[in-house]
Amino acid sequence: MSPILGLNGFGGGVSSNLNVTPIQIIPEGQQSFQTNGTFNWSVPSGVNSVSAVVIGAGGGASGSPGTSAWSGAGGGGGGLAYGTFTVTPGETLTITVGLRGNGGSGTGAGGQGGFSQIARGATSLLRANGGNGGTNASSGGSGGSGSGTERDGGGSGGLGGSSQNNNGGGGGGGAAGYSGNGGNAGTGNGGRGNAGTGGGGGGGGGQSGGGTQNNGGGGVGLNGQGINGNGGNTGNPGTGGSGGSSGASGGNGGGYGGGGGGAEDDTNRAGGVGGQGAVRIIWGAGRSYPSTNTADV
Repeated sequence: MSPILGLNGFGGGVSSNLNVTPIQIIPEGQQSFQTNGTFNWSVPSGVNSVSAVVIGAGGGASGSPGTSAWSGAGGGGGGLAYGTFTVTPGETLTITVGLRGNGGSGTGAGGQGGFSQIARGATSLLRANGGNGGTNASSGGSGGSGSGTERDGGGSGGLGGSSQNNNGGGGGGGAAGYSGNGGNAGTGNGGRGNAGTGGGGGGGGGQSGGGTQNNGGGGVGLNGQGINGNGGNTGNPGTGGSGGSSGASGGNGGGYGGGGGGAEDDTNRAGGVGGQGAVRIIWGAGRSYPSTNTADV
């Protein structure tokens, strides 16, 4: 009896022409943009979806002339927006990173923080506005907000502390959180800043002491939602939320997006500058903002 030839010429009638579907490997990675300016980013090969966060820059505080009249007013915190959206491998997206708002001198107002954005042509996919600057003899800067066609969430920056007559300086507002807002800043000699919500930065406290102010708002980090930043006591900065940095010496806002703090009325000093804006993009299976596998890989 003759053998029945099959696979490799032996036994059974199994065909040797097997159709095997190759396993598709989805690339994963991330890229951050932390220097102000406009950049072109090319979507990597094999990437069809990305998740991203954008943070607006913090506003600067107004100056104090040191005449025992009006103190400096704090800048508002930058806004935040995040989202997950479809992309085409090889397409170019335009990345904008907002410039921090400068501090005013004398009775000059603080500068507005720049917006951060991811755009496809003329379409804004994600945008976070910067915080507004503080105004001498008036209010602190309002916080920035988020927008964009692919926005899934985010919050607004905290309000800077107002300018006070013959009193303490206004603190900087905290940067926005992933699911809440930055903390509002303290005002005057005894004002304490509020904590951020949804991972936002805390507001700086009022500046009662002379000399260098130390009441900038807390920033917010890029690696996904974390704990809230705490508000600062009088003469102290707000702490960063979600891994962001606290307000720095000189009343400067923390990275990313904290508002600058203002000097008290007897001190002739420029206002603190806001914290820088930033953008971060991640890709790979099962990775998305606000907090799903958002750490570096």
